[in-house]
Amino acid sequence: MNKGTIVKVSGPLIVAKGMKHANMFDVVKVSKHGLIGEILEMRDDLASIQVYEETSGLGPGEDVVTTNMPLSVELAPGIIGGIFDGIQRPLEDMRKISGSTIKRGVTLPSIDRNKKWDFKPVKKVGDFVQPGDILGVVQETVLIEHRVMVPYDISGKIVSIEEGSFNVTEVIARIENEKKEIKDVIMLTKWPVRKQRPFKMKFAPDTPLVTGQRSIDTFFPITKGGISAIPGPFGSGKTVVQHQLAKWSDADIVVYIGCGERGNEMTDVLTEFPRLLDPRSNESIMKRTVLIANTSDMPVAAREASIYTGITIAEYYRDMGYDVAIMADSTSRWAEALREMSARLEEMPGEEGYPAYLGSRLAQFYERAGKVLTSGSEERVGSISAIGAVSPPGGDLSEPVTQATMRIVKVFWSLDSSLAYARHFPAINWLTSYSLYASKLDEWSDENIAKNYSTLTKDAMRLLQEEANLQEIVRLVGIDALSNPERLVLEAARSLREDFLYQDAMHPFDTYCSVNKRYKLLKTIMDYYYRAKEIINDDIELDKLFGMPVREKISRARLVEEQNIDDYFCTIDDEMEKQFKDFSDKEALS
Repeated sequence: MNKGTIVKVSGPLIVAKGMKHANMFDVVKVSKHGLIGEILEMRDDLASIQVYEETSGLGPGEDVVTTNMPLSVELAPGIIGGIFDGIQRPLEDMRKISGSTIKRGVTLPSIDRNKKWDFKPVKKVGDFVQPGDILGVVQETVLIEHRVMVPYDISGKIVSIEEGSFNVTEVIARIENEKKEIKDVIMLTKWPVRKQRPFKMKFAPDTPLVTGQRSIDTFFPITKGGISAIPGPFGSGKTVVQHQLAKWSDADIVVYIGCGERGNEMTDVLTEFPRLLDPRSNESIMKRTVLIANTSDMPVAAREASIYTGITIAEYYRDMGYDVAIMADSTSRWAEALREMSARLEEMPGEEGYPAYLGSRLAQFYERAGKVLTSGSEERVGSISAIGAVSPPGGDLSEPVTQATMRIVKVFWSLDSSLAYARHFPAINWLTSYSLYASKLDEWSDENIAKNYSTLTKDAMRLLQEEANLQEIVRLVGIDALSNPERLVLEAARSLREDFLYQDAMHPFDTYCSVNKRYKLLKTIMDYYYRAKEIINDDIELDKLFGMPVREKISRARLVEEQNIDDYFCTIDDEMEKQFKDFSDKEALS
């Protein structure tokens, strides 16, 4: 057994001598407690190790044992619906052993070794297979079919494959390679978290990830395989937006990483998610969700591991051909962990004390997202959409983490504290946010939603921008200085803000908005504007125009149940037609 000896302890960093036998990023067991650590740096026989558990009480002279293995995650049926910490320890099982607080040195298998799974082969004896090919399937949950793939170090001819009930360590197939060696295949595989899983080809994302959040889906959409960031100050609703995306995104699988999250926020996730029903299947969303809970009271070093653990699990399901969405809340706390470890390693600091490699580390994470043609002989396409929350101190978007993130991501949902204080949620500022995917998705939207969809969204955004300019005039000289057409712009923009962009996450019928409801609501608001614009002049009675009874129905439309949408909007269209005709007739008579 290869051993070293501790010579220095500095918080989560320890330095051990006698480590020439070890390699970078090897996992080590520290002291008699068996604390899990990872080698970050090697200098001669000295190894700098970040420990993923509490190091209090450790001192020089204690043993460090290398495992000669990099930090890896276990991949097998049983991940979906699981709740893990940053290094993939199952928290439910950990609680049974150590109670509500994780005790030091406690390790458990990430995947249950005893549970039996019904394996159904899709290949037969004599078939030639290569890495990434699907050998068979297991029904992991009601929603997810787990596709058991050929490991990346095995290829050749199948000499045996069994159907039946197996645990993850039992042999399900045997494959003869080119050297005539027989390799056993089990359902359990391991993969190093810092190593990207291979694929054949990466595609340009071209299909929207429907989130059910109107402001995002309409003006700042993200694609399946896209990357986005949610920056915002404290209290602006980053976590709520992340939760909404995790709950309602139309991805097949969601991986939610609470990276340095407050305990109460993570508790909300853990208690709320099992009760929620997926709007497309009416099953619990936990049947397609993986939760990684790394709370702020856990050792800071484990935050870095949690990000890599999450993205590796996402890649595994992507390789099966699924669309995966990964939520990282928040990457700022991950960056803080990098800063602390960098300082303890005595590296030259960059801006605000962050390491000089901050940008490249963030890019390493986000660039593992994308839409790809997976490995294997079958033509499978899978995707990972990465959405990271950023917590700039004081809402300062010029700080290093936000700036480094902005250089990488294609979608920027900027949360505004003034909107949050005005109780406008989600507090996404429509003037400072952007999506570089929007133009690419216009064609898709016009084909799949409505022919005039992209025109409506552009006109609506133009109204919101015009409103911002007109508000400056109103603040200076008052609303009476505006012409009637300008006041119509203000009124239409107000309707867009209050009746469309505002969305109540706590309301059962407003928390999720389908594509159909979103389009009809936007179309109705814009129809009112178009009709009013045609008849407006300087002599018209604005109070009567703005006070049409149909306006109240439009304002209530977002709270209507999905099954009643079509009838409700048909009624609105009829009433709007009649009321505008009556109004025009009265204006003509006067």
